[in-house]
Amino acid sequence: MLPVSPRQSEILALARSLGRVTVEDLASRFDVTPQTIRKDLNDLCDQKLLSRVHGGAILTSGIENLGYQARRMIASDEKRAIGAAAAELISDKTSLLINIGTTTEEVARALIDHQELLVITNNLNVAMTLYPYPKIDVIVAGGPVRKSDGAVIGAAAIDLIRQFKVDTAVIGASAIDEDGALLDFDYREVRVAQAIIENARRVILVADRTKLDRTAPVRIGHLSQVQVFVTDQLTSPKLRALCGTHGVRLIETLSTDNDADIASE
Repeated sequence: MLPVSPRQSEILALARSLGRVTVEDLASRFDVTPQTIRKDLNDLCDQKLLSRVHGGAILTSGIENLGYQARRMIASDEKRAIGAAAAELISDKTSLLINIGTTTEEVARALIDHQELLVITNNLNVAMTLYPYPKIDVIVAGGPVRKSDGAVIGAAAIDLIRQFKVDTAVIGASAIDEDGALLDFDYREVRVAQAIIENARRVILVADRTKLDRTAPVRIGHLSQVQVFVTDQLTSPKLRALCGTHGVRLIETLSTDNDADIASE
C-alpha cells in the first residue's frame, strides 16, 4: 500500500467520523481546488480505503458497518425525502412492520400525522419517534438491544414478528448488489428483516443511492421480494432493469415524474 499524504490522512479521519466526505467541503476545508481533492479521493479509492460516490466518497467497509451517527449524516437530505415519499404510500388505518435503519427512521418521522396506525418494530428509535402520538399504536419486539443503534435482535424479536401479518413492511438495507441482492452486516439483524419480509403483504424498500456503492456480507433477500423501491436516484441500469423484470414499482425522489405517481397511490 502506498503512503498517504498528511491531507489524505485527514480526509480518511473525516470519513471515519462522518461516514461521507464531499469534494466541495474538502476543497473549502483545505483551501485547495476541487481537482486536487478529486485526485486525493481517487488515490484513496485506488487503495480501497474509500469508495467514490456522487460528489465525494464514503468509507469502504465490506464486513463492518459504519457507526450509527455517521450513517445518520450520510445523504441525510436524501433520506428525509425518501422517508416522506414512502410515507405517502401508507394509508391510515393500516398495520406496519418497520426494521432497523436510518432511512426507515425517516419514514417513521414522516408518519406522525397518520391516523390509526399499528406499528410493530424492532427499532427503538422508530418506537420513540411514534409512541407519543395517540393515533399510532406501537409494539416493540423484545430481546437484546444492540447498543450501537437501538436495534432489537434475536429469537424473541423474530417470534413476536411471526405473530403478525401486516399490510406493509418498510425495510432498509446496508448495501444493494448489482444482481439485486439486499445485503447487511449482522446476521442476527438479517434474520429479523427476513421475518419482516415474510410477514407482510407489501414490502417497501427504502435506500439512497450510496447503498449501491457499498458491499456487505450477509444476504437479507432479493429485490424481487419487494413491491416498491423508494430511492433518491437509481444510478444502476442493471437494477433498473431488474425492477422492470420483477414488477417492482420504482420511485425516485429526485425525479419530478413521481409526483403524480405518488399522489395516485
